[in-house]
Amino acid sequence: MPPQDPAPHATFPDAAYLVLSSRLIPDLDGGFTLATLARARQMADAGVAGGAGPLLLTVDPGSPADHARHRAIFAERGLVRHPERMRNLFDEAGDTGGGAAAWLREAAVARETDADAAAPVDAPDYRTITGVDGAPLIGLPVIAGDPDWHTSTAAVRVHGRDGAVVGTLAGFGALYRAWLDHVVAGERAIAPSGPRPVVVVCESRQLGELLVPWSDPGARIVHAIHTIHLEPPYTPDAPINALWSRWFAVADRFDAILWPTEAQRADVARRFGDAPGSVVAPHGVEIPATAVPAPGSTARAGGGVVMLNRLAPGKRVDHAIRAFAEVRAAVPHATLDVYGEGAEHAALERLIDDLGLVEAVRLRGRTDDPVGILAQAAVFLSTSAYEGQGLALAEALATGCPVVSYDAPYGPRELLSRGGGVLVTDGDEQALAETLIRVLQDAALRERLSTEALPSARAVDPAHAAAALAAACTLALAHPARRLRG
Repeated sequence: MPPQDPAPHATFPDAAYLVLSSRLIPDLDGGFTLATLARARQMADAGVAGGAGPLLLTVDPGSPADHARHRAIFAERGLVRHPERMRNLFDEAGDTGGGAAAWLREAAVARETDADAAAPVDAPDYRTITGVDGAPLIGLPVIAGDPDWHTSTAAVRVHGRDGAVVGTLAGFGALYRAWLDHVVAGERAIAPSGPRPVVVVCESRQLGELLVPWSDPGARIVHAIHTIHLEPPYTPDAPINALWSRWFAVADRFDAILWPTEAQRADVARRFGDAPGSVVAPHGVEIPATAVPAPGSTARAGGGVVMLNRLAPGKRVDHAIRAFAEVRAAVPHATLDVYGEGAEHAALERLIDDLGLVEAVRLRGRTDDPVGILAQAAVFLSTSAYEGQGLALAEALATGCPVVSYDAPYGPRELLSRGGGVLVTDGDEQALAETLIRVLQDAALRERLSTEALPSARAVDPAHAAAALAAACTLALAHPARRLRG
């Protein structure tokens, strides 16, 4: 096994840092939410904002009470250390005197006569966002049935204190950019040494597209990638997911792009050209050392196989269940516990019943203790058709849990390149069953994989993730904002 490099040190350039996400809601969006919050914690640990970390910004139109509840849950689970640094556009859209906030009114009035003002797009209806007193603040156009609703320039209406419309903004993009102008102005005002550059780590593809017209020359956009850009069969030349097509057209306007794996970055570069600022920056996985069983521990002596994923078609849990019929015949004490929720629950329950595996395979639902589960498991199993990186697989390695995984794009092959698991030909259920049987029956093999897993996980530990992000931010600040170039 190759020696491990020493842990790198992350040094972030002097700047104001914002992490921008469409939404951050407990138990929603799977690994996306966890990875985004982990990035903010790792930036705090590296000294951003004196250890307070970046501002966490969201634009989902929930109520202030909803957002307060979300912050409280995240704080209780230890996912957010400074919940007061979580801010939402619609929480800040109201003025204490009634009507829209001053920043929003000013933006609407100023931009109403701009050449790029709201196009005369007919919206069938408006969703009205109200203040605590029930008075209207913002009218959001309802663009029903259109996956590209966020790009519409249908007018966003801004209401004054008397409830009347005082101006409009040219769609959701103009609304989001107006709020960013407000947030950035506040950050610059408190800088002790005068205005600083601003780095926005954009976590959402839809938001990234809308930031390209942002005119602030002091702001840089570092765009994070969380998922695959391909459609089935997920080969490098497979069709591009329709939601990505427009993003690729503007990818060279971002100041840095964070690809979670080298394989995805390379595939994109071969097909579209290597956009300036493209770097590999993994999502860091935090596992306390106390969660890792000691070498030689009997914690993994049983036949417990676990999965941690949404019950969604792309996770192919049905493959695991069918393979487990053969596993159970060869290893009678083996069990499969699947943690997660999703639309496939009922269909998977029927499959378990049809195969007579009720005593062996259990759908456990959501868990608040994935690390504890992985620390006790004999094997972590992944049958996903695709991954952005594979957070649960990385967590398994970090707890020393042996992995059996389909060789699917993009994460498993890179994560297991230093050992810690066995790759199975993608989609081959027979090979999956045979591999599980071999690993469960061979205690020496499991011990070797467990020993390999811990150093393998170091490639995506918080230190490496933060250092890669800091390097990307340094790169982004080393040149004028790319989106403002002619």
